[in-house]
Amino acid sequence: MMKRITKLVMVIFLLTGISTVNGQDKYGTEPKKCQQNLSLFHESVKAKNFEGAYENWKWCFDNCPKASLYVYSDGIKIAENRYKTGDKTAAAKLINDIYTQRIKHFPKNLGKVYSDWAKSLIKIGATKDQVFEKLDTAFKADPTGMSIKNLANFFQEVTDRNKDTNVQKVFDTYDDVVEGVNNKIDKLTKQSDVINAKDSLGKTLTSKEVKKRKNIGINLTALGQVEGVLDRIISKVATCDRLIPLYQKNFEAHKTDSKWLRRAVSRLFSKECTEDALYPKMVEAWVTSDPSPKAYIFYAGILEKRGEKKKALEFRKKAIDLETDPYKKADYLYRIARTMYGSSAVSYARKALKHRPNMGKAYLLIARMYAKSANSCGTDEISKRMVYVAAVNKARRAKAVDPSITSKANGHIRSYSAQFPSKKILFVAGVKSGSRHKVGCWIGETVTVP
Repeated sequence: MMKRITKLVMVIFLLTGISTVNGQDKYGTEPKKCQQNLSLFHESVKAKNFEGAYENWKWCFDNCPKASLYVYSDGIKIAENRYKTGDKTAAAKLINDIYTQRIKHFPKNLGKVYSDWAKSLIKIGATKDQVFEKLDTAFKADPTGMSIKNLANFFQEVTDRNKDTNVQKVFDTYDDVVEGVNNKIDKLTKQSDVINAKDSLGKTLTSKEVKKRKNIGINLTALGQVEGVLDRIISKVATCDRLIPLYQKNFEAHKTDSKWLRRAVSRLFSKECTEDALYPKMVEAWVTSDPSPKAYIFYAGILEKRGEKKKALEFRKKAIDLETDPYKKADYLYRIARTMYGSSAVSYARKALKHRPNMGKAYLLIARMYAKSANSCGTDEISKRMVYVAAVNKARRAKAVDPSITSKANGHIRSYSAQFPSKKILFVAGVKSGSRHKVGCWIGETVTVP
């Protein structure tokens, strides 16, 4: 009995001792002073009293650097203020020391940390190469952690440095960024779906869930802008005149490299460089090296162009049947929708939405099909123009469920809203604003008269 008690006492002592050692390790050799100074400098920084915060902050920076991330996030604010108001050389060194020590003791979110470091270097007038070095390190760590502005600056620099000597590097960098961003969008969207599903069932969301959904929306909106920013930069480089010779030159060396083929085919498709004989050759090589659902979708496009519509549809259905991830399945259904027109396109877009209810681009596709059918789905000026109201409703729904496409959706809304029936036309026809109107033909939706 005494042995058991002795063992229990020893275990408690060891655990308590370990806890104390860990606490001392985090807060240094003077934990109470560290905690006190942490609180004091943080409150001073919140009050924007940066100079008043310096002494307490510097003590923590030197004596308990592992205590809190505030040592670094507040430290940068203090150091950048000193750069503005004091010895610029000393402050510039301090800024670099803060980032170096932060990475040593808190080596997480390095994409964002190095991106922020580059931002600080710009503020203190560092050279272009010094800034690019940090942006390059940020990109290699995690491009999705970089700010949109820094991503754009980095990609612009990569493009400028390589467009005439190594254009493949430009394309690879673009692909790495876009794939990383799209993966992060998918991840955040799935997290948002869980919260939205709970909300749709009438269950009360916790304050943490409400805040998380709001932050996800903000992040999705920002991430949704990335591809458009990069496209504007790459547009002068990624032309058919450049792409075709490049891929012809490299095809033999990469004809069994499924990653290279996937990226090359996707780029040729997105840039509408599909008329050259190289395109179907590359698609067939991709299907051979990687008989995957995505490859089947592209191959179906080749078959359809050759007039083999039945076989094309078989491959599309095969791709959908093989895919187990509902988000990817939705993407393939959306791709099928893009190859069709009118009610057929809308039918597949709706199937995509069943697997991914917040697929904003599917709603935008429906909006476009509605707008293109305005003349055929209306019998007079008002009924034709009311089709655009239905189109705007879908575009609004698109950005409501998917903040990442807000910018695109707003462009559709502006364009279609300009086609609404005017108050004069409505007055002459005796149609009241606010009344209900059923859109004709295959659309069949009831909308409110603007």
